Amino acid sequence: MTSAGTSTNYDFCVIGGGIVGVATAHEILRRHPGASLVLLEKSPALALHQTGHNSGVIHSGIYYEPGSLKAELCRRGAQWTKEFAAAHDIPFEVCGKLLVATDSAEYRRMLALHERSVTNGVEVELLDAAELRRREPRVTGTGALFVPGTGIIDFTKVVAALADSVRRAGGDIVLGAEVTSLTETGNAVIVAGPAGSWTAGQLVVCAGLQADRMARLAGLPTDFRIVPFRGEYYQLPPEQKDLVRTLIYPVPDPSLPFLGVHLSPTIDGGLTVGPNAVLGLAREGYRKGSVNLRDAREVLGYRGLHRVARDHLATGVRELRNSLFKRGYLAECRRYCPELTLDDLRPKEAGIRAQAVLRDGTLVHDFMIERTDRMVHVLNAPSPAATSAMPIAAHIVDLLRN
Repeated sequence: MTSAGTSTNYDFCVIGGGIVGVATAHEILRRHPGASLVLLEKSPALALHQTGHNSGVIHSGIYYEPGSLKAELCRRGAQWTKEFAAAHDIPFEVCGKLLVATDSAEYRRMLALHERSVTNGVEVELLDAAELRRREPRVTGTGALFVPGTGIIDFTKVVAALADSVRRAGGDIVLGAEVTSLTETGNAVIVAGPAGSWTAGQLVVCAGLQADRMARLAGLPTDFRIVPFRGEYYQLPPEQKDLVRTLIYPVPDPSLPFLGVHLSPTIDGGLTVGPNAVLGLAREGYRKGSVNLRDAREVLGYRGLHRVARDHLATGVRELRNSLFKRGYLAECRRYCPELTLDDLRPKEAGIRAQAVLRDGTLVHDFMIERTDRMVHVLNAPSPAATSAMPIAAHIVDLLRN
């Protein structure tokens, strides 16, 4: 990795070493061969946060509002991810996904999802209870949607391959480069922090869990805040790794941006359960009970979160209860996989999702990107951002000055 100098000039600077940031650096250098670029990441390695703490699912785009940026970029991203993985010998598997309805209300939502998937151009198959049981004998439901194009992968390996491409194209990657100052001038952006300073003609910020703070550093009007939601997972024991052949998801609540607790085969041969969604008090604290005083003050004092809590009180209480008491979490899983036991749920590191919440309490479901004359800020990049990373990157580069 390149070491930070006291002051270095570049054509482009990218802040953020998750999959969206590294994909953006890759796309910039692909379109501008010979340009100088530096990617800054405050952590000691790339992909340590949301990219490295998710279910590893290549999504197909079934859930998203027709015509939304999410729906369009997810379709394109799923195809790109599979092609990129194949070209770079990154293991992946197209195992398919079943969205399982367990009662009449979920069945009605499932039928609505079927209509949406057709509108979004996603291949799906509607299954009755008997066909569901035939395909997955240990899963119970009143019906299911089968999405054959959904896959699994390790997104950290995608990031590693993209980073190698950035370096080969002449880009610099600087780790341990925390940014504490952003200054836009008429012809450049000055980026500075304890490790040094960098001047670039154009800046892209893909800061994930720190997106709102980077926006405020840049002087952007920010009518939102990043609220961290912990997604807690369990690992099933090796003897249960063949419990299911496909990804098993509940039918999601359309009013929430979370997909619910699901069974996920992993590309390394494991099987995980999760995640739930509970308010986090540390943006980058993965241990249970982690508290960062600055993060906690910001989130608990935020008016927008107060309104979210009021509007989704029952859901919040249930998620918190299931986090505190393993039996509640198990009950969520047993709705569609009744043979699971408490002993099957073994600890696994949590993930933390960056959820943009507006001051009026609106949970931002779609990608949210703002630009100035010389900066592009990715303010909200929720799931399926990992799947959609390269189309998001192309969209970002389209916004840069020619």
